[in-house]
Amino acid sequence: MPQIVVNGEKRDFGEGETLEDLLRSLGVKTGPGLIVERNGTVVPHGDYGDVRVQEGDRLELVRLVGGG
Repeated sequence: MPQIVVNGEKRDFGEGETLEDLLRSLGVKTGPGLIVERNGTVVPHGDYGDVRVQEGDRLELVRLVGGG
């Protein structure tokens, strides 16, 4: 099965899976507080359903938190 790295951990993914599919399978809620970086480039929220995950991708998922 193909693999990617998400926040430093190797993960399997399905062929043809989009970034949106992957986030859903990981239980990650999307929205304005989520930043997804793919291979060093931030992916715009509106592109999650169009970006296909590929073997060897390195993803960093960051949740912005407000407070003081």
